Amino acid sequence: MLRRRLPHAQPLTPRLARLRDRLAVHRPLVDERGDPLVWASVAVVLAPDPDAVLLIRRAERVGDPWSGHMALPGGRRDPTEPDLLATAIRETAEEVGLELRSGHLLGSLDDVVPRTPSLPPIAVRPYVFALPGRPELILNHEVAGVRWAPLDLLLHPGTHHTVRAEIRGESREFPAYRLDDAVVWGLTERVLSSLLRQLGS
Repeated sequence: MLRRRLPHAQPLTPRLARLRDRLAVHRPLVDERGDPLVWASVAVVLAPDPDAVLLIRRAERVGDPWSGHMALPGGRRDPTEPDLLATAIRETAEEVGLELRSGHLLGSLDDVVPRTPSLPPIAVRPYVFALPGRPELILNHEVAGVRWAPLDLLLHPGTHHTVRAEIRGESREFPAYRLDDAVVWGLTERVLSSLLRQLGS
């Protein structure tokens, strides 16, 4: 597996520096429910010119409830890993060939758990990273495509809408971000909304 190594420390844009400072004092809401949960983590990777977040489009796979969805790099924790941060770093390297380092980490956001009964009982912990630039990415078979979504576009009131999706034969509305030909909803929408609240706080 080829991986792009990036320098440890880097100057941040003013907005990302403010985000770093806010996350330094933010105490994430951690899911401590007694229900059995499968733990996973995602990497919220930010880069400048302009400030943007890395999104992936998951490959179409039979049996995958998130098949074809817009998402963040990440996945389920391996029992051998020391923590969920290690999971986010490993999954990002595997999925897009990007090797994140501790110097890129800004902090973590609140845990997210699916609200839809048809989805697996997965709890997701998002970790926020900032890069000095946008590296070349090497996608594996799990990723059909990538895009950098500008934060200004995500923060624009006209980007956040509701979408209708059919879950277990029932049509329901969900909050979503519309990015040209892409729709970001579900777990990823909730993670991005948590990120944007920190940016706007």
